[in-house]
Amino acid sequence: MPSMSMVEALDAAMSAEVTDVEVASTLLSASGADLHALQRIAADLRDEGLAAAGRSGQVTYSRKVFIPLTTLCRDRCHYCTFVTIPGKLARAGAGMYLELDEVVDIARKGAELGCKEALFTLGDRPEDRWPQAAQWLSERGYTSTLDYLRAAAIAVLSRTGLLPHLNPGVMSAEEMTALRPVAPSMGMMLETTSRRLFTGKGMPHYGSPDKDPLVRLQVLRDAGAVGIPFTTGILVGIGESLPERAQSLLAMAEIAAAGGHIQEVIVQNFRAKPDTAMRGTPDAEMTEFLAAVATARIVLGRHMRIQAPPNLVSAAECEALIASGVDDWGGVSPLTPDHVNPERPWPNLDALADLTAGAGFTLTERLTAQPPYILDASSWIDPALHEHVAALSDPHSGLAADRIPSPRTWSAVA
Repeated sequence: MPSMSMVEALDAAMSAEVTDVEVASTLLSASGADLHALQRIAADLRDEGLAAAGRSGQVTYSRKVFIPLTTLCRDRCHYCTFVTIPGKLARAGAGMYLELDEVVDIARKGAELGCKEALFTLGDRPEDRWPQAAQWLSERGYTSTLDYLRAAAIAVLSRTGLLPHLNPGVMSAEEMTALRPVAPSMGMMLETTSRRLFTGKGMPHYGSPDKDPLVRLQVLRDAGAVGIPFTTGILVGIGESLPERAQSLLAMAEIAAAGGHIQEVIVQNFRAKPDTAMRGTPDAEMTEFLAAVATARIVLGRHMRIQAPPNLVSAAECEALIASGVDDWGGVSPLTPDHVNPERPWPNLDALADLTAGAGFTLTERLTAQPPYILDASSWIDPALHEHVAALSDPHSGLAADRIPSPRTWSAVA
């Protein structure tokens, strides 16, 4: 447990930026009246940031479709149910990847419902582990999963007008540069900076080369150098200690300050799932989770968008998240399930709006990239996407316009 007193830590949170592991660790341990005080500080800081951005009283979300391009992966995370193996796909009569027509069909149905984001999620480099994946790609003329992802994003842009957000895991700077013209934003959860959870046999990330925190931190830095609006975050309750959780928050804050590209930070609570190695691990306790959300707001500052998934908690817990400094619900789909957490359905958007209003805020739609990056598109969005983004955004606020996406020619800009 932290040795600093909670009174000292709360004073530090109110008076200055929190850049010290001991202070952050102490805040992460808050409960009872201390947690309520921490939440008030975090909420006030969030409100100051929204007011400075001209968006007082808004909690944002992105209306999306979830496109699981492939559920194959070379990693073996001990809590994951998203990933499967080629044999199971074959027995189910499914392909190694979604075909392009399947991808476009999902996106087109989403467009009809007013969705503007196509969230691509997929396993890391499955072709490196599974010959069947490499063969599937080769037969269709693709050199890698990321090569195919690029083609799928172009198909969505040109045939439906939805804006791709790419979550393919670890990428090099060169790979992100190649994908930048087909997606206004990308993301990769940091999850944790704890190498103990990566190197220790039996730990959640053991045997998963793409979960090395040193590698993932480099991806976050490279995204800044390439100039990509980027989403990242932590997973609370997978076995990390409070100092390790504090170090993760501080690392993201440092990278965000250096690159200016971290557009939002997700604070996600661990939920144990059947048929995983961590099925017996308790879910993240709500008091601990709320302290993590509030501490993230304080560490990352008033101008960061702090996001928590609304489908992983109850309605009352959603209100507690708002009270802890959250100002974004992330992507919510009226069409497709959360394929990473399929047992947790998305809230109805009208119900989410009512819940948000009950907490004193207005649910407001945004695009895949947060408003500051949309408004400064010349700096952050590839020129090949400027017309696609402008077609769906409000030019004054940078938020989503009340429009239905439609097909739009995509062409690379030299």
